[in-house]
Amino acid sequence: MGIPNRLKEVREAAGLTQAELAHQAHVARTIIVGIENGSIKVVRTNTLTKIADALDERLCSIFFTE
Repeated sequence: MGIPNRLKEVREAAGLTQAELAHQAHVARTIIVGIENGSIKVVRTNTLTKIADALDERLCSIFFTE
């Protein structure tokens, strides 16, 4: 499973919309949308950390999958 699908899966399991996750992670909604649809290929580590923290997940469990 790729990162876009994994992020969407974890977000939906948490019961969050893209907008809600963006708000909780203090990032723009366009970042969440871009990661999930694959249009954003490079994201700063601190942004990824904010997203993982908002989802109460380990960074590697979302973004560094095989």
